[in-house]
Amino acid sequence: MISNPRVCIIGAGLAGLTSAKHLQDEGIHFVVFEATRYVGGTWRYDPRVGTDENGLPLHTSMYKNLRTNLPKPTMELKGFPVPDDMISFPTWKAYYSYIQDYAKHFDLEKHIKFLHQVISVSREKNSWKVKYQNVLTKEEFEDVFDFVLIGTGHFSKPKIPNVSGEEKFLGSIVHSHDYREPNRYKNRRVLIVGAGPSGMDIAIDVAYVCKTLVHSHHSKVAFRTVFPKHYIKKPDIKEFNETGVTFVDGSYENIDDVIYCTGYEYYYPFLDQSCGLNITPRSITPLYKYMVNINEPTMMMMGLVVRACLVVAIDAQSRYATALIKGNFTLPSKEQMLEEWESRASIIRSKGRPLSDIHFLAEKEDDYYADLTKESGIERVPPVMFKIRNEDTDMKLENLYTYRDYVYTVIDNENFIKTKYNKTNNFSLNNS
Repeated sequence: MISNPRVCIIGAGLAGLTSAKHLQDEGIHFVVFEATRYVGGTWRYDPRVGTDENGLPLHTSMYKNLRTNLPKPTMELKGFPVPDDMISFPTWKAYYSYIQDYAKHFDLEKHIKFLHQVISVSREKNSWKVKYQNVLTKEEFEDVFDFVLIGTGHFSKPKIPNVSGEEKFLGSIVHSHDYREPNRYKNRRVLIVGAGPSGMDIAIDVAYVCKTLVHSHHSKVAFRTVFPKHYIKKPDIKEFNETGVTFVDGSYENIDDVIYCTGYEYYYPFLDQSCGLNITPRSITPLYKYMVNINEPTMMMMGLVVRACLVVAIDAQSRYATALIKGNFTLPSKEQMLEEWESRASIIRSKGRPLSDIHFLAEKEDDYYADLTKESGIERVPPVMFKIRNEDTDMKLENLYTYRDYVYTVIDNENFIKTKYNKTNNFSLNNS
């Protein structure tokens, strides 16, 4: 246990803000470094793409018509209820307003160094040396901390596929990171690549306005949505030419525009080798409990879990990190933590899956929350959150156009009710 620890939080998005809130509650000294002048990270919509007014990359991936793909009980931050009048699946605008209100309510901005970008983090003499730069003046500073919490997320560096002949294509190509609104695709022939959450959501957004929507993906997910007649499902791309795309099944489509919804890479250029992490575009290892840097356990990576109620998971991780920093519990030995990590990695390898699956919670989500509580003593995330996510997933499989037409009401820690909004403006009981 470190007495009077100094904590560095990198990023003022959800992970940074929740960590700040819980550390503040415990009277722990910390500072948050944020490269922009805003809180909220990727939740803040910006119509621009590329770089901001200070020449820094725009990290937000919000698009104009985005609504959350999980209902609002799973989007709530602990200690700050979502507004009653917020719709069940809020727009980015409504949810971003909620994040701003959270920061104001708990007076978190006084701890944030806005327009200060972290440029390096290194391990020296049992401490973390953090170098950061004033974005406006370019003046550089250096400070020393006992703990580092990294909350910059993993949705800002696009993963771009390498497809033969792409340089010949005369139409436009963007990644979903730079997708903002559908109107530019009106009456055009658009190719969407990828069928993850953003791929399915953007496909539907663009389909409302485009002439033809060609969707290339190899997902084995059994979507039962009935798409419009101008939606054409295709397998992976074989190659581009000047005016279109040939697919691996030999078929061809004329295309005007391409949107790659192919995900993001893990990217932390400010971390050097002394941090003890193996960072690749697809994974960060080795992490205990999906977050603690096993080789240097005073560093924690926040919010790297996949297939989970991410807001709930980030809040639980922030409370776990706070309990650890405060000294409420002690981590296992390095050997024991490595054993836990190796056990998870072995299961993934045995299934022939890529190591990137090491970040997946999926069906293990509720067990994860129970484990965090058992080890750290933090209040347990109620099992009802996992149950709501499961139900929401089933509803997405059934119909991507209608799954947001339901309201989820938590009854207690185990149970919820799902209601459908009728045209008569009344709610009807659907199931629980």
